[in-house]
Amino acid sequence: MIWLLICAMGAVVFLNRYAFLEPRLPLRLSSNARQFLGFAVPGMLTAICGPIIFLPGHQLELSPLNPYLLGALVAIGLVLLTRSVLLSMLASMLIFFLLRSWLA
Repeated sequence: MIWLLICAMGAVVFLNRYAFLEPRLPLRLSSNARQFLGFAVPGMLTAICGPIIFLPGHQLELSPLNPYLLGALVAIGLVLLTRSVLLSMLASMLIFFLLRSWLA
């Protein structure tokens, strides 16, 4: 049953993506719809990362000793300074793991 559900969800995701990526299909989005969908990724990332950063123990933690919050701030700073996603991600992950082992 689990494998059937996983395969069905994979098929739904594939067909959803295929409908927009196949150039021979006559499906086109308007500019307003494309602009609206441009906000989906930042919104989804905020919904995923927000609770991890601000609620690490299922309780609001805004202290300067929160390694998740410090790691997120370092990642933001690195992205703004370097403009390299890969370098920022690797460096901020290293800093996060160091902070987590040092503060915890």
